[in-house]
Amino acid sequence: MGGFAYNQTMTPLVELGTPSRLQEKEEKLFAVLRGMGQVLVAFSGGTDSAYLAWAAAQALGDKAWAITADSASMPESHKRAAEEFARRYRLRHEYIKTYEFDNPDYVRNDANRCFHCKDELFTQLEEFGRARGVEHIIYGVNLDDLGDYRPGQNAAMKHQVKAPLVEAGMTKADIRELSRLAGLPTWDRPASACLSSRIPYGTPVTIETVKTVENGEEAVRALGFRQFRVRFHGEVVRIEIAPDEMEQALNLETARRFTAIFKDLGFKYVTLDLEGYRQGSLNEALGLKKK
Repeated sequence: MGGFAYNQTMTPLVELGTPSRLQEKEEKLFAVLRGMGQVLVAFSGGTDSAYLAWAAAQALGDKAWAITADSASMPESHKRAAEEFARRYRLRHEYIKTYEFDNPDYVRNDANRCFHCKDELFTQLEEFGRARGVEHIIYGVNLDDLGDYRPGQNAAMKHQVKAPLVEAGMTKADIRELSRLAGLPTWDRPASACLSSRIPYGTPVTIETVKTVENGEEAVRALGFRQFRVRFHGEVVRIEIAPDEMEQALNLETARRFTAIFKDLGFKYVTLDLEGYRQGSLNEALGLKKK
């Protein structure tokens, strides 16, 4: 008889050695991927894209490419993590240059910024694929993402980019658990997004501003925080810290450190958001919230 796999609260999740709903979803994912023959995976190194890239390599071997955008909006630390993951699991990994900052519609930073970003990414992936005879582009959207405001999904439809995790019926929790069972270090990686998502809609996105945000987030991470966001508001920086880490932030010594970090980066005012970290907080200005 099989044993059980447990989550961090010791609740049994999967009986090992016996058929399970999660195993059925993974088998369906492998079947979908095998049916494509060759794929390009849009690979940022986050939990979803890492699991999808790993699964594609399991299903297709060297007929699966993990492709990472070489963009100023992607933190250097994320690129390093993607490279390490690719080396560890022997993925066929390459970078492609993207040029979204050359697009005035992207720099304008309206509510469709993410569309223009993904439109550029998928355009470059199409060119990469044509040069190598690879027809299918896939990305790591899951069922939970379908209820959020994500204009990038419209770009995916425009370019006929496929979402195998959705086809397999996988939620974020499914992907985290299957990643954990596979031993992938990304299984509990905090949710992330491109650096441009830290800039409020209507404020132009520039390489200078996203690099300022990146430097700030690296400094906050060095203080020991794990889940947070640095939000750029011109002269004001708004720091969001996860509720379970907020106590660490609410003391005078940390306040002094935050102040030194962000005034050195050019901000006049340094603020801590008492609501804490939440995904898509800048969408609140549009009357939208992540579900």
